[in-house]
Amino acid sequence: MFSGVAGWQTVGLLLLSNVFMTFAWYGHLKGLSTKAWWVAALISWGIALFEYLLQVPANRIGHGAGFSLAQLKITQEVITLAVFVPFSVYFMGEPMKLDFLWAAMCLMGAVYFVFRSA
Repeated sequence: MFSGVAGWQTVGLLLLSNVFMTFAWYGHLKGLSTKAWWVAALISWGIALFEYLLQVPANRIGHGAGFSLAQLKITQEVITLAVFVPFSVYFMGEPMKLDFLWAAMCLMGAVYFVFRSA
């Protein structure tokens, strides 16, 4: 698995990036549902800029620290689910589902397979 400052920087930046991504991709469904789609798209692009400003350096730091592309991607997907579930439940008001647990277990399998040789 990852270790050291660079590994934690990668995870931290990916986490922050994912918060922006989640709001850019899904936040408009709650806050801008009465606006034209192009207004939501422009606002989402503005939010997504911050996602990219964090994700690009995260991936560069992680890759430089020895993460493979597959490890970076699976790390991102685990973080995506970890951010999406609270966002979905607390911000969007969606019900908590057992399916979130099953999805997390599947991702843990993916983590095992991409990190086992590291």
